[in-house]
Amino acid sequence: MTQTKPSKLINWQSKLNKAAHHTSDYSSTELILRRGQPFNISLNLKTTAQSWDNFTFIASTGNLPRATKAVFSLSEEGSNGWSATQESSEPRCLSLSILSPADAVVGRYKLQLQVLAGNKLSSKVLGHFVLLFNPWCPDDDVYMANEKERQEYVLNDSGIIFQGVEKDIQEEAWNYGQFEEDILDISLAVLDRSLNHREDPALDVSRRNSPVYVSRVISATVNSNDDKGVVEGKWSGRFRSGTNPLRWSGSVTILRRWHRARYRPVRYGQCWVFAGVTCTVLRCLGIPTRVITNFNSAHDKNLNLSIDKYIDVSGNNLHLSEDSVWNFHVWNESWFVRRDLGSFYDGWQVLDATPQERSKGIYQCGPASTRAIKEGDVDLDFDSPFVFAAVNADCVTWIRYSKKRKERIYSDTRKIGKFISTKAVGTNARVDVTDNYKYPEGSLKERQVYKKALKLLGVKRPGKRSRIPRSRRGFSRAQPEQTPSISGKLLLDASPVVGQDILLTLTLKNLISDFKTIKVKLKASKRGKFCFCFITVKEISFKISYSQYKNSLVDDRKILVTAVCQMKRGASLLNPVNVEVTFTNPLCEEVTDCVLRAEGSGLLKEQLVERMAPMETSTVEFEIIPYRSGTRQLQVDLVCTHFSDIKGFVMLHVAPTQ
Repeated sequence: MTQTKPSKLINWQSKLNKAAHHTSDYSSTELILRRGQPFNISLNLKTTAQSWDNFTFIASTGNLPRATKAVFSLSEEGSNGWSATQESSEPRCLSLSILSPADAVVGRYKLQLQVLAGNKLSSKVLGHFVLLFNPWCPDDDVYMANEKERQEYVLNDSGIIFQGVEKDIQEEAWNYGQFEEDILDISLAVLDRSLNHREDPALDVSRRNSPVYVSRVISATVNSNDDKGVVEGKWSGRFRSGTNPLRWSGSVTILRRWHRARYRPVRYGQCWVFAGVTCTVLRCLGIPTRVITNFNSAHDKNLNLSIDKYIDVSGNNLHLSEDSVWNFHVWNESWFVRRDLGSFYDGWQVLDATPQERSKGIYQCGPASTRAIKEGDVDLDFDSPFVFAAVNADCVTWIRYSKKRKERIYSDTRKIGKFISTKAVGTNARVDVTDNYKYPEGSLKERQVYKKALKLLGVKRPGKRSRIPRSRRGFSRAQPEQTPSISGKLLLDASPVVGQDILLTLTLKNLISDFKTIKVKLKASKRGKFCFCFITVKEISFKISYSQYKNSLVDDRKILVTAVCQMKRGASLLNPVNVEVTFTNPLCEEVTDCVLRAEGSGLLKEQLVERMAPMETSTVEFEIIPYRSGTRQLQVDLVCTHFSDIKGFVMLHVAPTQ
């Protein structure tokens, strides 16, 4: 067998083939094709062939000697599904239609021609072409039936990534640029730089026919944690040794910088950067992909579907749990068939290149079927428990009084997974896709799915696993969830503007009919603390002045405001109870010679008499020690010469001694 230089006698019919294969936008002179679809070439021969049956073609991808090869001829289809058909012929000219199978390996191919003449076998390298996934081919696993969706999720080279908070969703433009010069070569290099390829190149290439496999590899290689991938993440501190993630506006510069620096990770990225780059690479390879933003996104470190937050009595955050909640988190969805799971799980698949947790020992996430997430099928590949928790975990808040004593004060089943958003097809509008991930919050079906997921994960009950992490073993058992007796809502009086004071109002609502005294501590923090205390209130207005927060803002310009509302403890037998009585003078003149009397059976053995100072508003504090349990009545009577007796009472439930 003799080898010759690549032939100049082939006509790739590049313009026609690219138009037919929807690849005309790629900035490359190389022929770029999609699998499962025929392409045409013409061969200009030096001599007239005696028989076209002596022609054999070899299409190979990957590195020799273990390249993935397809051998086929004009007379019969190859064993790998490749075939060649003679379209027409003239003396010394052969027009062919070559068809790759719809499950062919994607990548850069070398096409060779072998000609048998007598006993002599000669081989010519005809040239190279790139083969991509084909969303236009019904037999391809990435087939997408709707042309408008194909235009959006494969061919659109720009888009919108939603950010912010659930009540103030913002849109940021992103340049995907999948057709720009060098981006296809760099996208193929992303695959070649993966750990899988370095460990076993031949096996890796042979598996690149599957969008499940390719997308999972991309989710690992876009981040730099294991394999010196494209982007290095950074979430705190300054970015002097790299680029602030907020300054990126597209993927092209990032990918080119990574490639030109000989695959040194680009500094720095956060979730939207990882998702933007992932979208570029996957669209470039032909997999329909979009960017998803999940507001109030949970990071459930121990996969118990409970995001536990610990605070002290002043509202300070205690870092006793590794769980966290992102105000927003961005990932990707790609569209393809799940032959490994069954047709029910076909469609949109979640991929997350942001390095949060290891999966199979590598920082990668997905693909996880959105159908599996919605139905609570968290036992299915890949990483469905992590994604389920991101959109469906419960938030549990605890007050920690001491190392041995904590109290669960609130459990919120609706906070996580809000306004899950993506760009609309054909416009820049926001589309809410929350229904793709879960049933309506608070519905019976949603709770049934949540309990199903708990069972599949082996979680005995919310907030508690069968094996308690060592760092948590000193805590007491979780108390059963109680219905809150008060509710609160913290509202901005107006949209905050940097340089101006921030005005807020906390409104408290008593959910049951008994009287309560509430102590409220308000704290606003971003490296700073501002505390306000009020007693027995229904509404609190407060201000964070610009001078208080101006030196504490970081790049995201967010201020966390926390309100801790503590209901004063109920009375119990033989234990002291502090009582406060407040009187406001309605008259325009000073009131003097006032006496407060208090009495109550089982509460005070004798009538209590307290003098009140001259006042506009006056508060008298005294202590009672209940000596009988049960429901008791405490009466107060203000005696004053300026007006008739003013009386009031409150009912107290005195609990027996524990």
